[in-house]
Amino acid sequence: MSSSGADPGDLEDAELIARSVTRPDWFSAIFDRHAAHIHRYLVRRIGPSAAEDALGEAFLVAFRKRESYDTERRDARPWLYGIATNLVAQRRREEARELRLREALGPPAAEEGHAERVAEQVTAEAMGRLLDAALAELADGDRDALTLFAGEGLSYEEVASALAIPLGTVRSRLNRARRKVREALGRPDTTTSKEISTHG
Repeated sequence: MSSSGADPGDLEDAELIARSVTRPDWFSAIFDRHAAHIHRYLVRRIGPSAAEDALGEAFLVAFRKRESYDTERRDARPWLYGIATNLVAQRRREEARELRLREALGPPAAEEGHAERVAEQVTAEAMGRLLDAALAELADGDRDALTLFAGEGLSYEEVASALAIPLGTVRSRLNRARRKVREALGRPDTTTSKEISTHG
């Protein structure tokens, strides 16, 4: 292990997080090391605009939870992906509640046409690719596993760690996601399914 006078950037994630309990400023090295990965993941899940806010929130949650970090986990990325995934789920629940409220109230008559056009534009942009549409049909847990595995390159074990689920559950979720994506795309095989089939 590094000496007490080591530069934070030279430490492994686990030691760095442990030391940041008494040296809070050292936690910034975790952000510098992993923010790009977590930001990319959040962009995939909720778009670039929302990802900016969610990134800061994810690392704030991580900072507050650093004392309970399991130092057996030398790489902090699965832990950070898990926090980010929880934030995505929370955001979706909040958006769903807001949507139900808006539907219950109904838009003003003068704005209804405009609101529909905006909604169509947003939907078209967000679901521009056929794969995006297929992924959107997956259950949240299946989508989480597939995005972390295929999109972020995590191993089965790292996905299990990030989502706090058994390894067997990861395998079943990925197999189910692969099947549904293939069915939605109307093809017997896809790049995503090939990638999944070569792992684990």
